[in-house]
Amino acid sequence: MSNEPTHNPKLKSFIDVPQGSHFPIQNIPFGVFVPPSGGSPRVCTAIGDQVADLSVLETNGFFDGAALKGKEVFDKSSLNPFMALGPAARREARSVISKLLSEDEPTLRDNQPLREKIFFNMGDVQMKLPVQIGDYTDFYSSREHATNVGTMFRGKDNALQPNWLHIPVGYHGRSSSVIVSGTDLHRPQGQTKADDAEAPSFTPSRLVDFELEMGFFVGQGNDLGKPLSINSAEDHIFGLALVNDWSARDIQKWEYVPLGPFLAKNFGTSMSPWIITLEALEPFRTSGPTQSDPEPLPYLKSSKPSTYDIHLEVHLKGEEMDSPHRICASNFKYLYWSMAQQLVHHSITGCNMRTGDMLASGTISGPTEDSYGSMLELSWRGSKPLKFPNGEERKFIKDGDTIIMTGWAQGDGYRVGFGECTGKILPCVDLGL
Repeated sequence: MSNEPTHNPKLKSFIDVPQGSHFPIQNIPFGVFVPPSGGSPRVCTAIGDQVADLSVLETNGFFDGAALKGKEVFDKSSLNPFMALGPAARREARSVISKLLSEDEPTLRDNQPLREKIFFNMGDVQMKLPVQIGDYTDFYSSREHATNVGTMFRGKDNALQPNWLHIPVGYHGRSSSVIVSGTDLHRPQGQTKADDAEAPSFTPSRLVDFELEMGFFVGQGNDLGKPLSINSAEDHIFGLALVNDWSARDIQKWEYVPLGPFLAKNFGTSMSPWIITLEALEPFRTSGPTQSDPEPLPYLKSSKPSTYDIHLEVHLKGEEMDSPHRICASNFKYLYWSMAQQLVHHSITGCNMRTGDMLASGTISGPTEDSYGSMLELSWRGSKPLKFPNGEERKFIKDGDTIIMTGWAQGDGYRVGFGECTGKILPCVDLGL
């Protein structure tokens, strides 16, 4: 078997892959699932509308290459043991899976009893949080988003803070409240203060927002005191997922100064259940925004294209709406600071990154109003409500609203997609106050 699955758009699987599917044989994502009969979670991949149990392939001895033989990493409740083996193991696994799924390979195609143990309809399984996340850092890497928010709160002439074009700005988030797609959230409560009020009050947040982001996950980390380099940073990135960094804008406004986000961000962060590898995205590698005025310091300068052309969308469905409505379309390539730059900057002090750490991009906004990646921007701080066909309007998210994020890289006749990241806002919990 070859070391890496081909990116040939003509490659087909013996499993039927519907037109427009996010999971053709060119993708081979990784996730964690529980089969319809129950039992313990285990590692899987997706092909078309099917989930394939990799623990069965492992038990039957198909992963017999140098990087995976005897490792027993797929009958696990998270991807972490597999991720910790590094890029060679990931590429080997993809090669084996690609070969076994190919339309001209009889090993699984012609073995119906074995296939019945491996494949399940995607709608019949329960997808779990795929990674045991130790640390979660959220960046602020979209120039358009930072400019929009800065313009709203500080004016056009002072939109970007003086450090923004020099460093990937970020903050440490709360890993315990990262949740898998499909998990609903209660509206948060906390301290807010109106501009004309003398003192803060304790209320449900009135300004709940989504943030269109992507997160990437550390595979192999680095030792304390040994920073990562820009030229090898991608070797430490296992893959990417869709991320919705839910935000309570009114809580955020009151608490933000002087130390930044805290309770406004810690009540929930949703992520899609599938991790898409850099190998799957390689055909879609492209250059990000020009970084020339100013140029990054040497430790942040890369000589190769450092991002990917990934189309992103956000849809909103209210309880009284017949169907979801697209409210924005953006692209991962708009980010000013790349994943490699974010990771290197995070480690440059000697910080040790660990397997399973999640680093999110920050809101991904584009250059046009319909590409803004948050309600704060789409409604321009509530001054331009979004209008829907049933007559409803939205300035921010209402109870009962479901936010659906999706994204894909478009190939020649196929898509490498991320599936969906969904979440619904429920009414706040009654505290009896």
